[in-house]
Amino acid sequence: MTPNAETGAGAAGREIVVARVFDAPRELVWQVWTDPAHIARWWGPRGFTTTIEEMDVRPGGSWRHVMHGPDGANYPGRSVFTEVVRPERIVFSHGGNREGGPGAQFVSTWTFEAVARGGTRVTIRMVFASAQERDRVAREFGAVEGGNQTLERLAEHLAEARGAVEGGPADGPAEREVVITRVFDAPRDVVFRAWTDSKQMARWWGPASFTNPVCELDARPGGAWRIVMRGPDGSEYPCQGVYREVVRPERLVFTNDAVDGAGSPVLKGLTSVTFEEDGPRTRLTMRTRAAAVVPFARAYLAGMEAGWTQSIDRLAAELGRTRAGG
Repeated sequence: MTPNAETGAGAAGREIVVARVFDAPRELVWQVWTDPAHIARWWGPRGFTTTIEEMDVRPGGSWRHVMHGPDGANYPGRSVFTEVVRPERIVFSHGGNREGGPGAQFVSTWTFEAVARGGTRVTIRMVFASAQERDRVAREFGAVEGGNQTLERLAEHLAEARGAVEGGPADGPAEREVVITRVFDAPRDVVFRAWTDSKQMARWWGPASFTNPVCELDARPGGAWRIVMRGPDGSEYPCQGVYREVVRPERLVFTNDAVDGAGSPVLKGLTSVTFEEDGPRTRLTMRTRAAAVVPFARAYLAGMEAGWTQSIDRLAAELGRTRAGG
């Protein structure tokens, strides 16, 4: 029997199991687990943040992330998905460690069970190579408490995202503003070009693991732009807008609207980006505000900050490749 198939007596004595019932429909719980823009906002124990480097949610797909502890320690994780049965079950083999310290390996199974009154029971089952290894990870990494805290954070995130299903005014904010400042080790004109050259922008725009099969930019006042983002599961997320200001290499202002397959607005936004010289480097400040047009767009708002943060992380990597001549 393969490790990811072990259940019941086969794994007795060497597993950790935690579970929780959420007041949210199973499809929504599945969405915030499999979308990197969402999972980055709730994954890990309290006080931790998570950077998603790659997330390809399909059998054989890779998931690379780094959890950042409140003490500044980093915990890189590398996983491979072995089963993905929407919206019922996710199984992955996981290996991770504290940088410079011991690691842990196990097979993790997450099950999503629809329960009464539209809720969802989530069960996490982590199977280790031995009972001794399970005990060590529980002791050194606080795996049981960490699992419970992760589910608590998921519950809080679902409370924000419930507008994806119910859409009432109390189900989450109808608008959101995100401000991100980042200093890049690159000249201002190079950073500005990465925002106005379609080939470069296609390589970094969007959350981790997303691609952009369509990226069309007409970077002039009144010019239109259009991008179609494609998620790891193949779903497409069109967005578009119009440039209001283009001041090279100092400032960009553009509308930023998510649309559905028919081109109707789902989310309407306005984004400004300023580029300031900081010696040989560039200080970028991005300010974006968006408002939900339809009820389910509240889920987009819930993941907006994480999505933009991952885009800026990808921009940093793109600028690194540019400097290296890649």
